[in-house]
Amino acid sequence: MFRHDLLWPQRRVAVSDKVHARERIEPREQESDLEPTDIKNPDYFHKVVDCQWACPAHTPVPEYIRLIAAGRYADAFMINWESNVFPGILGRTCDRPCEPACRRGRVEEEPVAICRLKRVAADYKGDVSDRMPTAPPARNGKKIALIGAGPASLTVARDLAPLGYHLVIFDGDSRAGGMIRSQIPKFRLPEEVIDEEVGYIAAMGPQMRLGHPIDSLKGLLDEGYEAIFVGSGAPRGRNLDLPGRREAAANIHIGIDWLSSVSFGHISKIGRRVIVLGGGNTAMDCCRSSRRLGGDDVKVIVRSGFEEMKASPWEKEDAIGEGIPILNFLVPKEFKHNNGKLYGMTFEKVEAEYDDRGRRRLVPTDEPDSFFECDDVLVAVGQENAFPWIERDIGLSFNEWDMPVVDEITFQSTEPRVFFGGDSAFGPKNIIWAVAHGHQAAISIHQFCRGIDVNDRPPPMVTLASQKMGIHEWSYDNGVSLDLRFKVPHRNKDVALKDIRSEVELGFDDKLAFAEAQRCLNCDVQTVFTDNLCIECDACVDICPVDCITFTDDGEEAELRTRLMAPARNKDQTLYVSGQLKTGRIMAKDEDVCLHCGLCAERCPTGAWDMQRFLIDVAQAENACCSK
Repeated sequence: MFRHDLLWPQRRVAVSDKVHARERIEPREQESDLEPTDIKNPDYFHKVVDCQWACPAHTPVPEYIRLIAAGRYADAFMINWESNVFPGILGRTCDRPCEPACRRGRVEEEPVAICRLKRVAADYKGDVSDRMPTAPPARNGKKIALIGAGPASLTVARDLAPLGYHLVIFDGDSRAGGMIRSQIPKFRLPEEVIDEEVGYIAAMGPQMRLGHPIDSLKGLLDEGYEAIFVGSGAPRGRNLDLPGRREAAANIHIGIDWLSSVSFGHISKIGRRVIVLGGGNTAMDCCRSSRRLGGDDVKVIVRSGFEEMKASPWEKEDAIGEGIPILNFLVPKEFKHNNGKLYGMTFEKVEAEYDDRGRRRLVPTDEPDSFFECDDVLVAVGQENAFPWIERDIGLSFNEWDMPVVDEITFQSTEPRVFFGGDSAFGPKNIIWAVAHGHQAAISIHQFCRGIDVNDRPPPMVTLASQKMGIHEWSYDNGVSLDLRFKVPHRNKDVALKDIRSEVELGFDDKLAFAEAQRCLNCDVQTVFTDNLCIECDACVDICPVDCITFTDDGEEAELRTRLMAPARNKDQTLYVSGQLKTGRIMAKDEDVCLHCGLCAERCPTGAWDMQRFLIDVAQAENACCSK
């Protein structure tokens, strides 16, 4: 339920008297005072836009949501495409790191449906092919190899193709997309969406060597490429070496391999009783796919607790909604079979035990083992990298986990010509991280090919513009909606479970999209304070619905946070602190709880407060500049 008390200032007591009284009875010794906030630092207001800050690709979320509310779907799509490359794909499959960060979640039960609004932009955009960049007629003479045709490599190709590079993409599969195409079920991500968004990059002219796996990195280096990008993913699923595994192998499947076989049409059915082992998103895709291929008794069995599962909350919710139970704190012990015919599994019951430092370990409960019948088992207990095709004598170092040593900023390996990104760089994550890696690796490759230090990272481009349209009117809708999160319509379950290619989520229509977009608090429209215009009348303090503004003496940060109108407990979010005012006090604002409603600027009689739209474009290869 929305906390209405946060929005109506007339319910509050006189604020300025309350603050001054507190200061009189709480004398303190002043330590090192805070310096005034440098709002010219691009990271300051960027961090206030919590959703964009949390997004690995730093997508300008509030900007595209406003465009959706205005019905400008193509513009919203292109803003997404510049940052995250795959709006329609990610609008259905993203792991949504932006949503837990959403400011709306601090005053309501649920954040804005940022991910599903991204899909709206893709669904309603129309034809945008004429807005896509193209490769220049003349190449720049530099030839780059990209290993793997997944999201990381495709992002590198998208960034480098317009700069004139000759790009050659290698992949063992016959169609581009990598794990997007092979491991995400079609009931979550239709084939035509993949074809369209991969097609935009293919149309830029990279040479696609599909059905051509690389078996020797040394051989590829000898072919004279200026640089090589490895975006081969984490292609190997972890196995479980338990009693009965080899004997019953015909009915025990590695989850990601099984999903790939289903995706490419090599598998079209499964046994009636299915056990899925694992608690990640792959396990959720496996169990839901099994329900559509003939499994009517499908269960997920996990060694951890429900809350500790790696699967996203909505993935678990969707699985449970399709009648799939999730059984927790059960450790697999043995595959049961009769002469190689699998008929069940046994599990040891465990419970979580925590030491004084909060570290968890699973300990047996000493209860009898649990037994579950099954016809097939899908093992989805994790993925790992495999690099048998990378020779160990080419100057490329590997760490103790047999992972390449890769710089976390430049994505360059110890072999200067070789760069990594996506799951192949630091292990399995998700699509949006692969995209972020691809953007940064493209910058490095561009710098490297021009003989510039790859550590010389181009700065972001920032604009900060007033939204004033009169004395107290703004060019954006600053009203705070009280609506709870709108639900995305789903296909009827009975219909959806009959067809593995029938998309389950139907997406928002334009009316629901508008209503959901109105829930956005416009966190990128910043409250900007001008010291020398303030007359310290405290009008902004009185009107603020969330007590985020305080006029007080300066002080050391930790102590100052306790003296604000509402104590600023989130130390990850910086305080906005003014310079010294005429009375010697300062203005301190807790950015963490501000609703960006603009009431402070509307009430201010001198214009000391202004609402200014902050837009940051994180640098990509196209705007990488030369070193001085």
